[in-house]
Amino acid sequence: MKKKKSDTFLIRRISACIIDYLLILIFIVVLLFFYGTSDGEGGYSLDGLPALSVFIFWGIITIGMEQLLGMTIGNYLNKIKPISIVNYQDKERISFSQSIKRHLLDVVDMSFLGLTGIIVIKNTKKHQRLGDLWAKTIVVSLNK
Repeated sequence: MKKKKSDTFLIRRISACIIDYLLILIFIVVLLFFYGTSDGEGGYSLDGLPALSVFIFWGIITIGMEQLLGMTIGNYLNKIKPISIVNYQDKERISFSQSIKRHLLDVVDMSFLGLTGIIVIKNTKKHQRLGDLWAKTIVVSLNK
């Protein structure tokens, strides 16, 4: 059975998300190793500046990279890029506010192991997830 083009594109989007959030997870694990406080039951927590740095790193990996490169590291490796629906023909970088909107809804799109995002992507005309719908963006392939 041959895969549809949209299924391959969805796999690239999932792969990009996994790469980006794997980088964030690695950062958190390193922080926990060096700055984590044991709770005495095998768990660790971060307080103060180390805890704040998790949110700062998340912002750099997601919003910052989209503003700097026009895409996240995961998107770059998977040859996809978010663009504004308004500037669809220009294929310019999305605005700062669009990037914030896209990524604030990551937690919703990735809920239930990403099933929410997958269902929304598969059922919208332009294959958008909730963050894309709110930000008025779409993700396009960089392959010619």
